[in-house]
Amino acid sequence: MPKAVGIDLGTTNSVISVMEGGRPEVIVNAEGARTTPSVVAYKGDERLVGQIARRQAALNPAATLFEVKRFIGRRWDEVKEEAARSPFTVKEGPGGSVRIEVNGQDLAPEQVSAEVLRKLVNDASAKLGEKIKDVVVTVPAYFDNSQREATKQAGEIAGLNVLRVINEPTAAALAYGLERKGNETVLVFDLGGGTFDVTILELGDGVFEVKSTSGDTHLGGADFDQRIVDWLATEFQKDNSFDLRKDKQALQRLIEAAEKAKIELSNASETTVSLPFITFDPETRTPMHLERTLSRAKFEELTADLLRRVRKPVEQALADAKLDASKIDEVILVGGSTRIPAVKRIVQDIIGKTPNESVNPDEAVALGAAVQAGIIQGDSSLGDIVLVDVTPLTLGVEVKGGMIAPMITRNTTVPAKKTEIYTTAENNQPGVEINVLQGERPMANDNKSLGRFKLEGIPPMRAGQPQIEVTFDIDANGILHVTAKEKTSGKEASIRIENTTTLDKSDVERMVQEAEQNAAADKQRREKVEKRNNLDSLRVQALGQIEENGAATQDAKDKLKAAADEAEEAVRSDDDARIDAAQKKLEEELRSFMTAAQAQGQDAGAAQGQPQAKADDDVIDADFKPAE
Repeated sequence: MPKAVGIDLGTTNSVISVMEGGRPEVIVNAEGARTTPSVVAYKGDERLVGQIARRQAALNPAATLFEVKRFIGRRWDEVKEEAARSPFTVKEGPGGSVRIEVNGQDLAPEQVSAEVLRKLVNDASAKLGEKIKDVVVTVPAYFDNSQREATKQAGEIAGLNVLRVINEPTAAALAYGLERKGNETVLVFDLGGGTFDVTILELGDGVFEVKSTSGDTHLGGADFDQRIVDWLATEFQKDNSFDLRKDKQALQRLIEAAEKAKIELSNASETTVSLPFITFDPETRTPMHLERTLSRAKFEELTADLLRRVRKPVEQALADAKLDASKIDEVILVGGSTRIPAVKRIVQDIIGKTPNESVNPDEAVALGAAVQAGIIQGDSSLGDIVLVDVTPLTLGVEVKGGMIAPMITRNTTVPAKKTEIYTTAENNQPGVEINVLQGERPMANDNKSLGRFKLEGIPPMRAGQPQIEVTFDIDANGILHVTAKEKTSGKEASIRIENTTTLDKSDVERMVQEAEQNAAADKQRREKVEKRNNLDSLRVQALGQIEENGAATQDAKDKLKAAADEAEEAVRSDDDARIDAAQKKLEEELRSFMTAAQAQGQDAGAAQGQPQAKADDDVIDADFKPAE
């Protein structure tokens, strides 16, 4: 059976892991790195993913997409602030959803995330030597139903079979507790690039039971970066009367510099941000430069309100679990932003103990996802492991008066199923609209609507007489399914979901087909580039041989130089047939040159009574020997 893998689809970086010999192991990508930037760039007909996309971001800011996880499964009115500060165009899509405009095309966040997933899986397939289809993908514990469904759809668009969607802190706990045998109460503090989660679990005898979860899906490392961006831009504007945030290229460079400064301040008391040629004076067109020194104290001042927001979810999780901080045995830090010294201090202040840093905060989530994949596939090396997770937010329906009637409360163990009976508010009411809500506020309008379900065809009856049975069913992925039927008449009615931010089935199928077509086209482009690069490398090698083999005849040198020049022109032409012909000719001329040079060397050596030189097999891969 092909192996299933675990994927941490992160806001900033993503990681893929697999079970090997009873232990989860990170799979390095094609570039040899353990993490892959969650960045996708659209450059002409090409799609660049990962580090190669990130490197060209400053030159291609409008078509280089990053932190897209913040938009997945969201409604437009939820992400206007994040959208406003992006160098690329984020706008409202159908039904209040979010779309990203690139080169005149509107992309769903699921499509962009699918590109990252495909890159991870393709690289891993090459490393493992087998095609990967089955995956476990992680999501922030505080992701709502729409965000979970959208993440699952991203996997489907990438051509993957998503076995399970698992909460990130729970996955980290699996990685931490895999080899621990005692009973522990663990708090996982997960501050990533775009989201913040706190989860409390009880570990023991192979059981990982989530007791409570809380969080903030609008708080992450990107928000800390943005404070540095705003400070740098404001300081520059004071001196130059120019707002760098209005220049897309300058903004992209500010974002990159801010992240770098934040990372450096985790180990240093101050750092210098130096951005030469950040922009040009709009009147004189002379270059303008930015250089500022940022201290850790100033950084903590700039982010003071964000640091305060970290406290509430921790306190809420403790209250929901009915635990005092003293009952927490270990605090596990997950996510790159937990390296910020002020964040560590806050955690230690609330819990009263030094956080456990035995797990790699960048890799723990992916490692735990691989463990979950192994559990699903029945990996015998894992023994008996039971994972008991919870739903992060209360689910309910809107009732008369604009109130929410809770059906399944937050921190209820999943899978979960609950049925309630509702009725009509008016005489002879032919149908009802069931507004499914998620959130903790008492009024319906203050919570998120997941969809409006219409139950029609109710027979004429007095108000209060119909018996409308509504069932909420949450699966192991934390994704909600809702059904309804009218009991008094015995007649069932169908339900349709309207105005959700997730893609419908036809959209997903279309995007899967587009992804497959693009994958084939990308492969052809990659092969073409490799062919061109191979010829150019051979040309450089040939010129090197001309320089090194001074004993070769001038005629041999001239022939090889002519073939090298022809190869250079072929590379510039971008003509496949010409490149193939130039490659063949250059290889032939190089073989002839090496043979002649070696023979010349042998003759010279024999004449001087010296040992004959051995052919350098590393120079060119060819089955031949000097002529007798």
